[in-house]
Amino acid sequence: MDVSPQPGASPDLVYAYKPSLLGAPFEFRLTPTALEWRRGRYAAQIPYRQIRRLRLSFRPVSMQSHRFRTEVWSAGGPKLQIFSTSWRSIVEQERHDAAYTAFIVELHRRIAAAGAAPTLQAGTPVVVYWIGFAVFAAAALALAALTARALQAGAYAGAGLVGGFLALFLWQMGTFFRRNRPGAYRADALPPLVLPGQANSE
Repeated sequence: MDVSPQPGASPDLVYAYKPSLLGAPFEFRLTPTALEWRRGRYAAQIPYRQIRRLRLSFRPVSMQSHRFRTEVWSAGGPKLQIFSTSWRSIVEQERHDAAYTAFIVELHRRIAAAGAAPTLQAGTPVVVYWIGFAVFAAAALALAALTARALQAGAYAGAGLVGGFLALFLWQMGTFFRRNRPGAYRADALPPLVLPGQANSE
């Protein structure tokens, strides 16, 4: 689902994705003055000046390990979530890397042009991040100790199995924590780690 510019001096920009296999797609439109959204029979618009906070994060799921999310909070409106993938089938998600990145970059540009100054956050909330990181580190150390004990006991097959799982665990969770480190950013300098295709990691 590509970003779709319309003719005119200030073209609208459209991005759409399917948050579920059977539900209606979410459609977002950047007009000259507002972020508009539609899902099924529900629709609304948020003037850029009313946007109070945005958060960019990396949010993989079991069916798609390269998935990103933008959360948008506004005065008096619901929290909106914009994802970089769509459900294509019961076991597959389709990536919209280029369209998603272009839309999110342009959203920030238009918010800044409107004179708004929302809070811009990247990654996971600080408390959640460090609690999760502590659990991750403890689990990694436990798996490493189990691998060493299996080697000492001569159980090489078991050590290989646990060691392989440890390597996969470190790669997947390490990527998650590396990309989602909490921080703030500027509207003209979006953090590449929380945008698809921007961190040379594909």
